[in-house]
Amino acid sequence: MQSDPSLPLHGVRVLEFGQIAAGPFAGSLLADLGADVVKVERPDGGDGMRAWPPLSENSEGEVFSENFASLNRNKRSITADFKNPADLQRLLALVKSTDVVLENFRPGVLDRLGLGHERLLEINPKLVYCSISGFGQTGPYSHKGAFDVTVQGMSGLMSVTGETGGNPVKCGVPVGDFCAGLYSAFTVLAKLMLLRSTGKGGYIDCSMLGSLIGVAALQTSEYFGSGKTPAALGSAHPRNAPYRAFRASDEYFIIAAGNDRLWSEVAEAVGLPELKKDSRFTTQILRAQHQDDLLAILQPVFEQQTAEYWLQEMDRRGVPCSPINDYPQVLNDEHVNYLGLVQPLELPNGVKTRTTAFPVAIEDYQFKIYRQPPELGAHNSEVDLEWTDKE
Repeated sequence: MQSDPSLPLHGVRVLEFGQIAAGPFAGSLLADLGADVVKVERPDGGDGMRAWPPLSENSEGEVFSENFASLNRNKRSITADFKNPADLQRLLALVKSTDVVLENFRPGVLDRLGLGHERLLEINPKLVYCSISGFGQTGPYSHKGAFDVTVQGMSGLMSVTGETGGNPVKCGVPVGDFCAGLYSAFTVLAKLMLLRSTGKGGYIDCSMLGSLIGVAALQTSEYFGSGKTPAALGSAHPRNAPYRAFRASDEYFIIAAGNDRLWSEVAEAVGLPELKKDSRFTTQILRAQHQDDLLAILQPVFEQQTAEYWLQEMDRRGVPCSPINDYPQVLNDEHVNYLGLVQPLELPNGVKTRTTAFPVAIEDYQFKIYRQPPELGAHNSEVDLEWTDKE
């Protein structure tokens, strides 16, 4: 099944030399918006994520990775041995009609194999070539190995994650990989827009390190502005209070009183209106400075009622609040269902499962799965026939 011509990126051809997470995630964003993303994989097993559990099995014992499926729906797969001259020539022929190349090999690997950006841009000057790596293609750390957790540590992110004085804690979602994928896809589209006026492609060097520093704008500006080192605060906030998780009589919940009006509602809700006149809590800055004192006052009150009670009370007063959901809870939530963020997915082995949808609502665009996540090399002949000029 082909992408719908009405999709925003219909007609854009992408060769993805992607493995595991960052490259495949960038490719999946483009594929969800209608680009024809062709995943180039090794014949001997392909993308390593194909072996990652959970492996869903059909009645014949055929298995398929749901982790792989989540990042590779709406794509096609071809196989190539990069060290085989015939396979290399086949890929170079495809590049002539390719709009975008995505890759997340270690720096220098594809150059040595004859698939680096300089060679491919000579073949197709309109090509947008995007490399994703841990630390970028040049510089002192460019050849360091990188996995998400090591880049989280290097970037400073782990220094502000977890409880004050606690052990190092990484974010539970691989944000290094996925932020790099987001920045890459965004920048590829910007470069494609520029191509319209210049007729010239070019090279994009996206690092996981740079991406995580980029999304830490509040923490970096705090350091630049104050000279102080941002610290881990658990669920608390350096500039707002009460703005954290509290323990109710049965479980934790979150409130975020991010301004004076919301703070006034919290003080009324807990039956302590006098706190509004307490000199420690009269402004947002003061409340943040004295948030340990505020926690000591509010926590015993919150423990007298259930989390559901407090969530209803805060909702009634317009105070932003939430439960602390696990994934089964949020993926079956009525609002998530309303937004259509979970969709059915059939794996190539016939197993029916679910996946998350492209999460942004766009006028005249409806997310759909128009291609199953591909079997390894399932589209070798098809892509050669469609993409290669046979004249």
